[in-house]
Amino acid sequence: MTAPTARKTTVLLADDHPIVRDGLAAIINLQSDLTVIAEAGDGETAIALFEEKQPDVVVLDLRMPKADGLTVVQRLIARYPEIRILIMTTYDGDEDIFQCLRAGARGYLLKDAPRQEILSAIRAVADGGQYTSHSVAAKALQRMARPSLTHREIEVLVQLSQGRSNKDIARRLNITEGTAKTHVKSILTKLDAISRTEAVAIAHQRGLIHL
Repeated sequence: MTAPTARKTTVLLADDHPIVRDGLAAIINLQSDLTVIAEAGDGETAIALFEEKQPDVVVLDLRMPKADGLTVVQRLIARYPEIRILIMTTYDGDEDIFQCLRAGARGYLLKDAPRQEILSAIRAVADGGQYTSHSVAAKALQRMARPSLTHREIEVLVQLSQGRSNKDIARRLNITEGTAKTHVKSILTKLDAISRTEAVAIAHQRGLIHL
């Protein structure tokens, strides 16, 4: 009698770069215990394919058209709390990491990780565990120790990144110029920046805004 074939862990790949998807699929499909059952090039397609295919693991890029990775995590977690999502991206800003893990992603991995680490991360998440590299985990801990910017401060920060004055910010956000100045001062304090330009640079590096 032939022994039954062991069930493979099914994977959905979501990345807007076909070459990246092809490379990951090739690595995953060479494994006896893993198989890619669907691929998506944007966030909306990723959500639709998950609902159709119900894979064991979603390997998800952070920056994609139509819906970014964080939005995909939030929407899928809301409907499928037990979903197992591994973020795999080039972005290592502590805010990106913190927000994705807080939203419910089970792991966060950078695309330059070694092949075996990628496979280990997929298997760990598939088994119900979590996976973050040492560098990613360190950044997440750093972020937890820092004060958070409010939603309004993020809005002001975006305006700062576009080079706007306090007066312009106030007009665009329908607040007083004094309030805009107060928000800017708070942003500089929380980001430990000495200028508006430095605040924007720090915010971009951390993933608070994306230029």
